[in-house]
Amino acid sequence: MSDDDPYLWLEDISGEAALAWVAERNAETADVLAADAGFAPLKARLREVLDASDRIPYTTRRGAHLYNFWRDADHVRGVWRRTTLEQYRKDEPEWEVLLDVDALAAAEGEKWVWDGARARRPAYDRALVRLSRDGGDAVVVREFDLGTREFVEDGFQVPEAKTRIGWIDADTVFVGTDTGPGSLTDSGYPRTVRRWRRGTPIEESELVYEAEDGDVSAWGYHDPTPGFERDFVGRSLDFFRSETYLLTPDGTSGGASDGTSGGPSGDTTVRIDVPEDALVDAHGRHLLVTLKSEWLGQPTGSLLAFGFDAFLAGDRTFEVLFTPDARTALAGHSWTRHHLILETMRDVSAHIEVLTPGRDGAGWTRTPLVGVPALSAVAVVDTDPDVSDEYFLDVSGFLQPSSLHRGQIGGETEVLKQAPDRFDTAGLTVAQHFATSPDGTRVPYFVIGPDHTATGPGPTLLYGYGGFEVSLTPAYGALRGRGWLEGGGTYVIANIRGGGEYGPDWHQAALGAERPRAFEDFAAVAEDLVARGITTPDLLGAAGGSNGGLLMGAMLTRRPELFGAIVAQVPLLDMTRFHKLLAGASWIAEYGDPDDPADLAHLRELSPYHRIAADRTYPPVLLMTSTRDDRVHPGHARKTAARLRELGHPVLFHENTGGGHAGAGDNEQAAHNSALVHTFLRRHLT
Repeated sequence: MSDDDPYLWLEDISGEAALAWVAERNAETADVLAADAGFAPLKARLREVLDASDRIPYTTRRGAHLYNFWRDADHVRGVWRRTTLEQYRKDEPEWEVLLDVDALAAAEGEKWVWDGARARRPAYDRALVRLSRDGGDAVVVREFDLGTREFVEDGFQVPEAKTRIGWIDADTVFVGTDTGPGSLTDSGYPRTVRRWRRGTPIEESELVYEAEDGDVSAWGYHDPTPGFERDFVGRSLDFFRSETYLLTPDGTSGGASDGTSGGPSGDTTVRIDVPEDALVDAHGRHLLVTLKSEWLGQPTGSLLAFGFDAFLAGDRTFEVLFTPDARTALAGHSWTRHHLILETMRDVSAHIEVLTPGRDGAGWTRTPLVGVPALSAVAVVDTDPDVSDEYFLDVSGFLQPSSLHRGQIGGETEVLKQAPDRFDTAGLTVAQHFATSPDGTRVPYFVIGPDHTATGPGPTLLYGYGGFEVSLTPAYGALRGRGWLEGGGTYVIANIRGGGEYGPDWHQAALGAERPRAFEDFAAVAEDLVARGITTPDLLGAAGGSNGGLLMGAMLTRRPELFGAIVAQVPLLDMTRFHKLLAGASWIAEYGDPDDPADLAHLRELSPYHRIAADRTYPPVLLMTSTRDDRVHPGHARKTAARLRELGHPVLFHENTGGGHAGAGDNEQAAHNSALVHTFLRRHLT
């Protein structure tokens, strides 16, 4: 293991020498992969999927309209548009185009990438549009008039930054952005919250809340729910701990008996006094608290309901809406006007219930959500809690294309849209197995592919993430189907520790110095695949991105004998310097602090970049990143590729000049990247 770092110069994102090195590596990779006879036809088939006009145009309800952002062959950067429910029910709805991002990019000479919009409730007449330059996390914000379909010339505008912004009323917003020295945290996110009034300079706007430099970020938002209008501010102490405050005019603290203080503006901040690692959701008369640790005698992973006003007054009477067990975890919840839709997972399989509070806010009842197909992956994609009990569900499976269902709780359901099959599923099966990690933990994984009892071992791709409480759940993957499954490959998803498949405990088991548990889980799945006769080490590939890229680096340097090829996308690989690069400081709670000697020891041991050795045999590896990734620094992948090359190990490197952390800013880039990955895997595993 080496602490020497001769490749620091590759951390200069746009440096002339670094970009020249990137161009040379990209050319080498293109000569091998893009020149492959199968690359061009595969890329064309993948692009066909991404551009298909019969994809489901998923929408968000805003008042009378359903809003959608759409990309296809004619709209490379996309269009923001809307329609009515009546039109949406048609096979070919009439859409009102609000903003053509391609036309805007051409007019302004910028590679704009859509990053969403926040419409002003309840009128939905204006929106705060977010645009990224070539896919980075930093955005510019511009006010947009939904009636005239034009940007408001003298409206709210914020220069490029990692901005948080939201409406308070017609002429006021909460904003946190880069306004000069002291306005950002060490992680590069907003440190302050300001109340910004129309027509005034943002630098002179009213400061209402400040976080500490070492916090991840500060935030503020206005809840305009009729009859329950409230303002909240807060700070993220780290990636998993936060504090939330009710913000009220001075002297109207909402009945709180303690935990109040005066903010910079003279407002009163009233602490929502829950554990720092808990999640809070204030809705109408209710306060929901999701536990990440034990509290009030309730176990980690529980969901508790309080009366909002009573809680602020010191009353800790609650109702338990969900209690986890060894196999079941909370996946999420969504409000409608009168109900709460509860999503849970049992062994990574979705279940949905409707919870209804009594008239006084207590006495919750529960029933299954009617119309949800059995044995499917189901997710709530939209509700409109201000207005109705309407909900939209996405229903799919590994081999089952998505269908979009709409319903009213207590009423009828309808299938609004059905996606067609995108790849041939003949002979393919889906199974769930469990591997045993070295410490005895049962680790679930899904296998999608041919029946190996009949075909014998075959090419297999194992995917994992294992961090930040992210759950990998069943979903239809058209690119994966065309790029891998149709050619006889098997695809495997490993639900390893560090994720959220079994709740907070599953995540916390692999935090900090315990991160190797996630690596051991992934290796255990790889070994189980071989033991079951599904594949062999020479035919087994592994892939992951971001934190999953760290997992791939760990497999490369810890268990290289298990794999025939490895792909790491936008990876995190230098664990001794990650906190100094872009947003890296925000992940200290997940991994540890390299500036703390107590943590540095295990981080150096975790760091794939430092574990690369000359005397080991590694499988071929493809490293992919983006120059415009302003979350995980491209230096991680660059330096690791350089070190592998220096020591004579097989490595290919591709860096997209745009695309941000997603690695691609449009369908052309996405198809190209996917074709590179699948061509690389086919060359080494088939």
